[in-house]
Amino acid sequence: MARLWIGNIAPETSDDEVKALLVKYGFPEYDGIERVAGDGTRPAVMVTFAGADAPTLEKFQARMQNLFWKDRRLNVSVMSESRWS
Repeated sequence: MARLWIGNIAPETSDDEVKALLVKYGFPEYDGIERVAGDGTRPAVMVTFAGADAPTLEKFQARMQNLFWKDRRLNVSVMSESRWS
């Protein structure tokens, strides 16, 4: 299992929009999505992939890192289970 952090998303971004973006860039289906508001200036989502490991997600991560989407530059990181458990 691995997680993908997508930071600096637009606050009004829906879960469906995140899903469509991930599919567009080749990611497998995710199993869960959690909103991380922070201080409100750079909202993020943490997306969980139960059927994928960190090396698999890293193959796709570079496609989205620094992507300009919805008037914001995304910050994307892969987190393996050992980094957050």
